[in-house]
Amino acid sequence: MTEFKNLGLADPILRAVDAEGYTEATPIQSKVIPAMLAGHDILGTAQTGTGKTAAFVLPLLHRIAEDRVPAQPKGCTALILAPTRELAAQIVDSIRTYGRHTRPTTAIIIGGAKAGQQIRAMAKGVDILVATPGRLIDLMGSGAVRIGGCSTVVLDEADQMLDLGFMPAIKRILAAMPRERQTVLLSATMPKQIRALANEFLTSPESIAVAPASRPIEKIDQSVIHVDRGGKAGQLVAILRGEDVDRSIVFTRTKRGADKVCRTLQAAGIDAAAIHGNKSQNQRERTLKAFRAGTVRVLVATDIAARGIDIDDVSHVINFELPNVPESYVHRIGRTARAGRTGIAVSLCDGSERAFLKDIEKVIGASVPVRQREPQPEGMPAPALIAQMDREADRLERANPRPQHNRGPQRGPRPGKKPQRAHGDNRPDPRKRETDEDALARLLVEGDQAPNKHKRPRRRRFKSGGQKVQNAR
Repeated sequence: MTEFKNLGLADPILRAVDAEGYTEATPIQSKVIPAMLAGHDILGTAQTGTGKTAAFVLPLLHRIAEDRVPAQPKGCTALILAPTRELAAQIVDSIRTYGRHTRPTTAIIIGGAKAGQQIRAMAKGVDILVATPGRLIDLMGSGAVRIGGCSTVVLDEADQMLDLGFMPAIKRILAAMPRERQTVLLSATMPKQIRALANEFLTSPESIAVAPASRPIEKIDQSVIHVDRGGKAGQLVAILRGEDVDRSIVFTRTKRGADKVCRTLQAAGIDAAAIHGNKSQNQRERTLKAFRAGTVRVLVATDIAARGIDIDDVSHVINFELPNVPESYVHRIGRTARAGRTGIAVSLCDGSERAFLKDIEKVIGASVPVRQREPQPEGMPAPALIAQMDREADRLERANPRPQHNRGPQRGPRPGKKPQRAHGDNRPDPRKRETDEDALARLLVEGDQAPNKHKRPRRRRFKSGGQKVQNAR
């Protein structure tokens, strides 16, 4: 192992690292830090939990400590792009932790927060800007952010940004930067689209691969339970009740599946919450805060939602559904056994997923040990109740559809004018999204036969003498 003091970092950085209790660098840190200090472009492959955030943060702070170059107004010296708001916030925390003696000026630009505050933070320019691609493009377009003077850019979790559809935005951002710059691209996997991006925007990069997905994680006790689809819920509840589970992440393949598993656990009396892309930013932040605080013991998540979440003391990872991409298995179970701890990973495999299991075993180069089924737990919600809950949730979702975007130009009110609603129109206001509770109350009142058409009632007026006259239409 290489010690941090031998990597060429400035003394203020070493003191901050030492204050956190670290003396030896991880493999990714021992390779990326010298390469960045030498000014090379980097194409790095490393999974989450290997210390790659510090691998690029420490060299950036070193340059500030050694030779701080004032940023231009509305500009930055270094730009870090992250796929999610949660990961961006964690990177900023890392900068503050290791930059306690260098005190870099930083700003974070993410969606879900007020743009005005972010614009004010960028007015004088900053040393390091951490941003998600979508909001950064918005502020670049308005002239509130200028990256023409940025000398270093880091793309963290590039494959996740690809999954989230950010690749066009990333290309626009890189094209707006100086040609003479340092570009660092880090990714857990290296699909062909990421390699194509590297070929287009990196100059003679130094390729660094650490802890590839094919390497099993020795500190994780892995096992698989073969069970039919209908028995998975009972096995999951039994595991969470029967073992010493501090914090657990349960993985599903779909957002709807995450919600259904979460409802089942809650019906069984287990504190659980779901996190996925359909949740609002505030919901996700509240859920993660509760998970860290221990008021929520089980986090049910999809692969993309869980990427970049940095929580050290997760004792169990449970694959309620096996991933259809074998490399995702390693990313999932890597959520446990962090910071020198051990962890437990249990996979529930039904007959339709055995091919996925074989692919996983090929990737990790070992067979996953088979574990005996757990006894059916007491107090398990009846299958009929779970099915009823799922039907009711589906009913609410149909009654309360998510807003559709990019439907093309539509005629609307003039700016500053509220749309006029027809007299007697009792339809829900499309500007106000109905809550689940509101939808349930409305459905209970309306019953199953909701009207398909909303007719505007004809207004009637009276002639003198009381005779009714139909309004002309």
